[in-house]
Amino acid sequence: MEFNLQDVDAIIDQWGPTPASLLQIMLDINHRYNYLPKESIDRVAKRLRMPVSQVFGVANFFKVFSLTPRGRVIMHVCTGTACHVKGGPKIIERLVQEVNLHPGETSEDLFMTLETVNCVGACASAPVVVVGDATYSEVTPNKVSALVKGLKEQEAQRS
Repeated sequence: MEFNLQDVDAIIDQWGPTPASLLQIMLDINHRYNYLPKESIDRVAKRLRMPVSQVFGVANFFKVFSLTPRGRVIMHVCTGTACHVKGGPKIIERLVQEVNLHPGETSEDLFMTLETVNCVGACASAPVVVVGDATYSEVTPNKVSALVKGLKEQEAQRS
């Protein structure tokens, strides 16, 4: 989605241009664009009459926000102890081969972002991969390959 200041203004207007609305405004912008464009931070600061450094500080503090573009699909691979012991590193290795991304990277076409997380709290189901709201348990390299193939097919159908 292409960035548009009018969309940012509409989000600010929806919540009200007050510092108390900052988090909700930032969440909505992040949700709309899958990251917080720099121009949006500047606009929020101006409209809420806050220092840019304060808005930027909030964006950096909360992990939910990204300051760089992220993929339409965000895949989180658990690297907690149970997932690590049960094959998490092999899952990441396969994903590097399949999607040509290392953890923390986003594909050029903005299809996928690959991230690691310290724990998703599903240790009994290790290793675990989370895509959006879906949690995949007891993932193997072959299962993650099938998952990526399915995600790519879904993406192709949307295009």
